[in-house]
Amino acid sequence: MAQEKISEIKNRFINIDISNADEINALIKEYSEDDRTGVIKLVNSYKKKLKAYEDEKARIYAMEAYERKYSDYDYICGIDEVGRGPLAGPVCAGAVILPKNHGILYLNDSKQLSQKKREELYDEILKKAVAVKTVFVNHEVIDEINILNATKKAMVQAVNEIKVKPDVLLIDALELEGDGVPKVQEGIVKGDAKSVSIAAASIVAKVERDRLMEEMDKLYPEYGFASNKGYGSGEHIEAIKKYGPCPIHRMTFIKNFI
Repeated sequence: MAQEKISEIKNRFINIDISNADEINALIKEYSEDDRTGVIKLVNSYKKKLKAYEDEKARIYAMEAYERKYSDYDYICGIDEVGRGPLAGPVCAGAVILPKNHGILYLNDSKQLSQKKREELYDEILKKAVAVKTVFVNHEVIDEINILNATKKAMVQAVNEIKVKPDVLLIDALELEGDGVPKVQEGIVKGDAKSVSIAAASIVAKVERDRLMEEMDKLYPEYGFASNKGYGSGEHIEAIKKYGPCPIHRMTFIKNFI
């Protein structure tokens, strides 16, 4: 009987999702005695992939500690904002209610993820979440009531407008007040790296705000919004000094540059 080709063995591995750990382990065991260099590399590669997958599951489990703390409640809503620091554009609040067995891996503070990974997770969150809501509060309101109050305004509006009423809020480092805001809430410092719900809200808000700023770049190309997203990069500050502010600049943020 002819020996199985390495390409055939590779296809057997490829055709099994890494989440099927028992099947992957069975293949690893089946080919562990094969002394061909290509098979040894393949087996070792899948051992590493399987370990990385198990490590990621453990990391996500640790990030679900706050969700487990409030597991007696039906709807736990993560809240986060993106865009408190930029010189231009709105602040965006995201609110996400994940199902208890969401199965989403790689959730993290959106700033720690590549754009490609954020986009992938954004699609997965929208597909699997119980409910998602994002709210923008524009530069004019930020100038009028300050960035902290504008951020809270966006968050409260997101809570009030999300299609499923939350029982609990997990918020990145803030506390919210207002009509319709649940009394049961917890502000968590660096919450987007400690809670899957807040991380999901961070990702959704980041992707939607980035997309908006890329559209603004088409209207105001001098300022490099597609790359800096309104943040105070050297290029952006020099453009403000050269061209002055555009209609979406936060005047209270750029007063030292004009």
